[in-house]
Amino acid sequence: MAARRLLGLALLCISVVVAQEEEEAGPLPSSWPHDYPGKPSGDYSPAWQNYFRVQNPVPGVPFPLSRSYAGNLPNGPIRIQSDGSLVKNRHSWDKLSDMFWIDQPVGVGYSTADADGYVPDQDQIGRDFIGFLGNLVKVFPALKTRPLVLAGESYAGMYIPYILKTYFATPNPPVQVSKILIGDGTITSGQVSNLLPTLSVVETFPQLIGYDPEVYLYLKEQHELCGYNIELHYPETGVLPDIPLIQPRDREIPYYASMTHHHKTFFTALKRRHLEESSRLQKRDREIRREAWKRDLSERVNGTIDPWYGCFTWDFVFDYALNYTYPWNEIEDMDVYDVPNALSPPPETDASPFLNDPAVRAALHAPASKDWALHFPFPFGSLGRIDPSPFPINFMTELATNATAQDIRIVLVSGNNDFLLPHLGTELAIQNTTFGGIQGFTRKPATPWTDDEGKFAGIVHQERGWTYALFYGAGHLIPANAPKAAYKFFREFVLGSNSLGKVIQTPGGGSGVIGGSDPALEGKNLPAGPEIYMGEGATQSTHVWPEATRAAWQSFILTETATTPAAAPTSTSSSRVRPTRRR
Repeated sequence: MAARRLLGLALLCISVVVAQEEEEAGPLPSSWPHDYPGKPSGDYSPAWQNYFRVQNPVPGVPFPLSRSYAGNLPNGPIRIQSDGSLVKNRHSWDKLSDMFWIDQPVGVGYSTADADGYVPDQDQIGRDFIGFLGNLVKVFPALKTRPLVLAGESYAGMYIPYILKTYFATPNPPVQVSKILIGDGTITSGQVSNLLPTLSVVETFPQLIGYDPEVYLYLKEQHELCGYNIELHYPETGVLPDIPLIQPRDREIPYYASMTHHHKTFFTALKRRHLEESSRLQKRDREIRREAWKRDLSERVNGTIDPWYGCFTWDFVFDYALNYTYPWNEIEDMDVYDVPNALSPPPETDASPFLNDPAVRAALHAPASKDWALHFPFPFGSLGRIDPSPFPINFMTELATNATAQDIRIVLVSGNNDFLLPHLGTELAIQNTTFGGIQGFTRKPATPWTDDEGKFAGIVHQERGWTYALFYGAGHLIPANAPKAAYKFFREFVLGSNSLGKVIQTPGGGSGVIGGSDPALEGKNLPAGPEIYMGEGATQSTHVWPEATRAAWQSFILTETATTPAAAPTSTSSSRVRPTRRR
């Protein structure tokens, strides 16, 4: 218990990507007020502590939940198996710290609001969240002086910086923030976080284009014409330029016309469009169509931006894979969260049947006025309204300056398999932020680290109060794909003070890195394994291109870029978790 008191409180913002469904506009939903049997009277106070405890058995959970429910998230105590059963998560972060999982934004999960309770922007989210923390310490007064970690993934790249911004502007804040942890976050614009890194993703996963040099050359030319060929320097030599959004000439993409970030429904619509197109293609015609498209590509490698795609290079790769690259053209789908995952159908991990069970609701003291929901179409007060808030990159240097002054550490992590928000976007955000008086990292992150079993887990780097980690074998949902590595990282680098990868001064005015830098990891990309995982709801087989194809690609790519290492770690060197079919 002494260790737990020392570690303090970790708070997780559930950064659910909001769905903008095609619905008719109408009154905003109201799920307030609601009352619970036995609820204490009066303002929030320690009397609420016992009320929040889970005291009744939770259906389907064969182990106790000693405190209020801590989520079915990959880093919580419950895991949903591919067959729908519930098991205990051996790598739950609540083993390391007291945890509060927050439904964010209002409307997702069990969170409730009246029709006028939805925020207009991120600044209001920050103010509301500080108010929530004030109520929290009324119930748990000891939390006021315990170190608080704000953690989240994906759109938490928006939430958490704005919460921290409000925290710095609040006289006598109710808590003491010690660190923030953001995984695969939307810190920068969609151009930087999603479109610009596309070439890097293809260099990491040439499987997406079938190891085809002609397709790569087209993509590389478009990458350069769109101004995406920004080279990072260590240390950085100047402010990185803004990236404009260049629309296609021959069509309109209405969603992108007001693009600020990728909503889940955009990807749903994108998939639907390609599925409809793909279903019209007879399989015997696909190879003919592919060769025709390639001939068309060769004609378009002419020094001009593609009139059909504009600078939406991500869309091109998505299109190409779903139409012409096995296995995606067979399953007619792609997991943009995790490139090598080609399971079709995917594992069934829908938590709503469990969380909407009346007995579960009663045990968890959950509201009966609404169903638990993964998505919510009204996050900013009206249907389809896009978040008007500037991206955090616009004030990250100011945020970093305040964080340094108050000794608050910044931890950013990315999954190497993420196609939705690839790691290069996070690295660009770091190198465009001044912290500790210097812009960006002074040395390229290249220190390997391992999980508790000694298996390669990725790259870690630390400078001047900032930590960055790139997780090998993990996608957008790092704790789900690499639970052992995520568990150790949270224990050692977030709650702990592991100095691996830290830049230190050496005698004579130089610098070094604790744990050293591996030259094989100093390239622009961390190569992935050759396997694509296939099966119905669980991994049943893998698809690997012929060795001759991969060797020819390696020879080709070395002539195109000197920044991609020649060899990838073997697929057996990481604690990659894949759903497996039970026998």
